[in-house]
Amino acid sequence: MGEHLVKHGDGVKDIAFQVEDCDFLVKTAKERGAVIVKEPWVEQDSQGRIKCAVLQTYGDTTHTLVSTSVPTKAFLPGYKEPLFKDPLLAKLPLADDQMVPVTNWYEKCLMFHRFWSIDDKQIHTQYSSLRSVVVTNYEETIKMPINEPARGKKMSQIQEYVDYNGGPGAQHIALNTSDIIQAVVNLRARGMEFLSAPDKYYDNLRLNLKTAKIKVKEDLDRLQELKILVDFDDNGYLLQIFTKPVQDRPTLFLEVIQRHNHFGFGAGNFKSLFEAIEKDQEARGNLTPITPDRQAKASN
Repeated sequence: MGEHLVKHGDGVKDIAFQVEDCDFLVKTAKERGAVIVKEPWVEQDSQGRIKCAVLQTYGDTTHTLVSTSVPTKAFLPGYKEPLFKDPLLAKLPLADDQMVPVTNWYEKCLMFHRFWSIDDKQIHTQYSSLRSVVVTNYEETIKMPINEPARGKKMSQIQEYVDYNGGPGAQHIALNTSDIIQAVVNLRARGMEFLSAPDKYYDNLRLNLKTAKIKVKEDLDRLQELKILVDFDDNGYLLQIFTKPVQDRPTLFLEVIQRHNHFGFGAGNFKSLFEAIEKDQEARGNLTPITPDRQAKASN
């Protein structure tokens, strides 16, 4: 972890998946060309046992596979309930052209499938653009957007991340909540900064909701005040908001999300998020023209 910290700064080193059969997945992944960083091993205590293995994915990121003998609850050997329970706890809240090979790795080695995709003709501003594929497991309980920069007049926000991170990695983590309004209020009170959506976004949202088959329970004025985004389909909706980078490099950021019978990831907000991040990138002075020399390297 120390080497990862020196190279990439504070960020995500490992993304763990709970699985039913660790041995089977490691064997299958190995047969399909995956690099196994650590072969399966067992840890246990009087409460149960787990089997883990570590696989290499894009950049220096790894996946830990965890199968457990206690699948009905969160469990790791050695865990003990805290002596003190806080009564307030319940109130708290790339390089170009590498997306397809990474997506293929998830499909081949972990048997994920494509959930959604979009290209630079659909997600772009006058300066930059990106391409994205979302992959998911069979049950669609894990959704991982894989993004890459596309060529534009200026440096893409994805390229900014890759440059400052020292290579590809996990750019953001989504945190689920049952009360996003209270969570955002609490986080803002602690100093967390969030990306901001323009008022025009909420004007369009109100127009679209007039003909929608669902009704948003939360007060739209309150959502607008807190800059919380809304995405919906015929069956339900979700609320989400994104932080600004949470460390000294413009790399890792967080998402807070609340679901109401909606199991997507905010595809309807993708362009709004892209524009908000680019605006933040410009404020940092990093929305800079692509030099001919860099363009040439990208095409090699």
